[in-house]
Amino acid sequence: MAPPKILLCGDVLGHLKQLFKRVASVNKSAGPFDALFCVGQFFPDSADQLDEFNDYIEGRAQIPLPTYFIGDYGVAATKVLLAATKDSGNQGFKLDGLKICNNLYWLKGSGKFKLHGLSVAYLSGLQCSDSQQFGTYSQDDVDVLRAVAEEPGIIDLFLTNKWPSGITNRAAASDVPPGASEPFGSDSTVAELVAEIKPRYHIAGTKGMYYAREPYSNVDAVHVTRFLGLAPVGNKDKQKFIHAISPTPASTMSTVEISTKSATTTLSPYTYGEKTDHATEAGKRSSESISDSQYWRYDVNQKRQKHGAGDGNRLCFKFVSSGSCPRGENCNFQHDVDAREQSLRGVCFDFMNKGKCERGPDCKFKHSLQAEGESNSHQRRGSGNANSNRSTECWFCLSSPKVESHLIISIGEHYYCALAKGPLVEDHVLLIPIGHSPNTLSLPVECEIELGKFQDALKQYYKKQGKDVVFFEWASKRTTHANLQAVPVPSAKSAAVQNIFNLAAEKLSFKFETMKCKIIVQICCMHWLGSLIMLCVHVKLLIFLSFYYIFKFLFFLACTASLTDASLRCSW
Repeated sequence: MAPPKILLCGDVLGHLKQLFKRVASVNKSAGPFDALFCVGQFFPDSADQLDEFNDYIEGRAQIPLPTYFIGDYGVAATKVLLAATKDSGNQGFKLDGLKICNNLYWLKGSGKFKLHGLSVAYLSGLQCSDSQQFGTYSQDDVDVLRAVAEEPGIIDLFLTNKWPSGITNRAAASDVPPGASEPFGSDSTVAELVAEIKPRYHIAGTKGMYYAREPYSNVDAVHVTRFLGLAPVGNKDKQKFIHAISPTPASTMSTVEISTKSATTTLSPYTYGEKTDHATEAGKRSSESISDSQYWRYDVNQKRQKHGAGDGNRLCFKFVSSGSCPRGENCNFQHDVDAREQSLRGVCFDFMNKGKCERGPDCKFKHSLQAEGESNSHQRRGSGNANSNRSTECWFCLSSPKVESHLIISIGEHYYCALAKGPLVEDHVLLIPIGHSPNTLSLPVECEIELGKFQDALKQYYKKQGKDVVFFEWASKRTTHANLQAVPVPSAKSAAVQNIFNLAAEKLSFKFETMKCKIIVQICCMHWLGSLIMLCVHVKLLIFLSFYYIFKFLFFLACTASLTDASLRCSW
């Protein structure tokens, strides 16, 4: 079977007519092509281009082949994308794109999907400290891709809007275009992600120029990565804005084929950057004093326990977040036990890894190192005392002024029952521990007994209405306050619950397992970053272990919608 033919394009900037005229020409001479991927800003820069742009969006002009974009910002972006999110056909877990119009798809947030056998990963939007509905990516989007990097298999295509910082390191100077090494249009987070994901092709825009870097080798991987930076459509310098490739899916290639390297292959540009950063920091330490609170990050003479063969001060996200790393001693990043302890105390990973966090006040974690026993005594720097603030800031603590008291149904000794503020269906309720606990699994026996009584009462209530109930929670040490969701489903459909969840899991290459409560608690404690979701149907207990799209709760809402006719709410 012939490999798929793919077209790649830089910033469209609303010039759809010019783009598709060029696509038609290329398609005629070298096609037919199977898909077009657009990176960089997709929407217009000014309102003057809206008429031409809207001709395609509203169906007056035809898009010739399936087109996918990640640059969800520009004039009219909010209007178009908001309409797409409300479209009933786009509800649920749409990793392969939300349909905007015929043959046009928006790759929202981040994720991975298969297209013509190719494994495609993407990061939509730009980095921004301000919380915006469209046009920016979140830390959750980044964490999803970090989890993707830990999954088996090779990513064929990785799409980002900005270039990775340091991509010109170790490249032939004669091939690097002027301005390519400047920070504009580059993103250090993208550089970290691509170093972890190790795609075969990395495509980016935004920089305003074309650059095809020599392939570079990856650490702990046999295949190489080829980077393509594409210019904007219709650029004045007539730089290349469209590029054609026909890659054989890595999943079908032999070891010899996948490990083939050209004579121009260089070492990874990102390991070069780590050594440079390390040298720079060493120079700074010789001339500047470093506060005691941060000195442990650099001083190898202190009692820091490190494992792994990594160079520099870069930390392994997998080890810091979970306490283990499948790469072991072969990991290219540091397995720092002290950093793991700081992470358990709620300290921001980026703060520990880079000395700063670009999310600033929007970050949910602490931006100062915590002494032993301070995991619940201090929030991040400048945020005050967590114990004194927690009860006033938490939505679920009964002592908080933010608690929605009008939604409370019943209060027990250890739990209370409340209506859901954004219910999926009528009679959707929450069972919430009165104490500030991250999950219901870690509570003492007396709490478990009372929870069982609440659940039994709800089952009896729903049974009188001809319904059964689905219980589920995101069980994690990172969750601020546990809440067990109870969603009723018609009894006539309840027998299909397990099949629906299994089918949804199979579609995403996951699997549910029936497990005992003791094992559940152990898993919950081990994967504290939220790798466990619990779902109960009748007396059956299904466990979904996801190192992947745990942050995208849409999965469960979409499944529930299949049973409750709440499809319009599954993107809530």
